[in-house]
Amino acid sequence: MNQNEIQGQNTCCSDPDIISTNHNQWVLFIKKMSSFLGFPIGLSIAIITILAIVSPSQAANSSIDTLDALIRISPFILLSVAVAAYLKATGADQIVANAFQGSPIRAIAVASIFGALSPFCSCGVIPLVAGLLAAGVPIAPVLAFCIASPIMDPEMFILTAAELGIEFALVKTFSAIGMGLLAGYGAWLISKTGYLNDALKDIAKPSCSTSCSKEDKAEILYKFWLSSDRRKTFTKEVFSVGLFLTRWLAFAFLLESLMLVYVPNDLIVNWLGEGNAFALPLAVFLGVPAYLNGYAAIPLVGGLMEMGMSPGTALAFMLAGSVTSIPAAIAIYSLAKPRLFALYLSFAAVGSMGAGFLYLFWLGV
Repeated sequence: MNQNEIQGQNTCCSDPDIISTNHNQWVLFIKKMSSFLGFPIGLSIAIITILAIVSPSQAANSSIDTLDALIRISPFILLSVAVAAYLKATGADQIVANAFQGSPIRAIAVASIFGALSPFCSCGVIPLVAGLLAAGVPIAPVLAFCIASPIMDPEMFILTAAELGIEFALVKTFSAIGMGLLAGYGAWLISKTGYLNDALKDIAKPSCSTSCSKEDKAEILYKFWLSSDRRKTFTKEVFSVGLFLTRWLAFAFLLESLMLVYVPNDLIVNWLGEGNAFALPLAVFLGVPAYLNGYAAIPLVGGLMEMGMSPGTALAFMLAGSVTSIPAAIAIYSLAKPRLFALYLSFAAVGSMGAGFLYLFWLGV
């Protein structure tokens, strides 16, 4: 090897400009990946890494459970994302938004009833909620919808009636509407003080887009695929909302799997069963664990009632669990700033406890 070749190699390997360029490329790549994955996936990876060191088997099980949960809920997520993107691309989001606007008294009542009867799950409703907020719908009716929606849907009603009785299913449905009204009217009154100004994160803030320009407000194009701009809007909305929702739900389901392992059901049974005078208030605060998300709550509560839990305590337990379960709560947290999220949890706790005591009073217990 001649001297020129050796000098060339040394220059290639030690040139500060080349080293700096490679370093910048790696930094740019890491920034892009961090932006794509986002905070929830980054934290999920950190949790799995720690689990892999402490308990490799649990790390594998939690990863599988998280993936399985995402697969199971994916049809509902795809449907809700597609609906939200379709409304945005066609301009029909303004029609839905208008139904929740106007008189606050009427809008909150409509939102509460629609939320309690809608078929959307607690996670799948988030794209629609984000779309409503972005379209300029006030926080009060949207909060009413968010509170009522996770509690009841048509399939949940049928399963609840089959397992716990038609009376319990009806009471739970009316409780969902009542809690929605409480949250909506409460938020409406609080908003008059200015407390809820700038209470939304950027993704949920009202913004002008293809569907909110003056031209598109006057024209709704249901066959959006006929317009290249509308197709781009649809594609962009599907990608952005789908990625946003998937990241947060993956984090939520990972926490859910850990709660199922490290918070035993026996603890819940001992605290909420027969003979505990503080069972109903405890039911509200213990209703947070993620295994109350979805339909798993029905057989659990059925078993607790067989062991002596009062119907009022059971109702409060289910209501609190539905609204504040980890997936539902994290989904709301992804849209709301801390003070609005705290208000959401407060209305959930107060509404659940109030519904439980009212049910006990109605039963004469």
